[in-house]
Amino acid sequence: MDGRPLDQREYVRRLLDAYRTTPGTSGMVRRPDRVFAVQLHERGVPLETVENAFILAAARRMIRPAGAAPLGTIRSLAYFSQVIEEVLQLKVGTEYFQYLRLKLQRSSSAR
Repeated sequence: MDGRPLDQREYVRRLLDAYRTTPGTSGMVRRPDRVFAVQLHERGVPLETVENAFILAAARRMIRPAGAAPLGTIRSLAYFSQVIEEVLQLKVGTEYFQYLRLKLQRSSSAR
């Protein structure tokens, strides 16, 4: 990216694309998801922060005890709201989220 802030349309498009492809989601976008994405843009929440929240939540859902009941499908972007707030407060480097992305990719390809 060239450092320019994303306009609302591009931010929402990219955010919803990332949401749609996050493991554990239904892959569908509804009107409330679009509204929430616009609100995140208006608040100035960096897209990278939201993407990192998706990765963190997906990794947490993946790392479960053997024999645990399967989790339901995520059907709303709002599911991630608390994790987004958490990531805004985290003091970890981008390497941590790169590590989680790698773990998710390896887990997906192993299935």
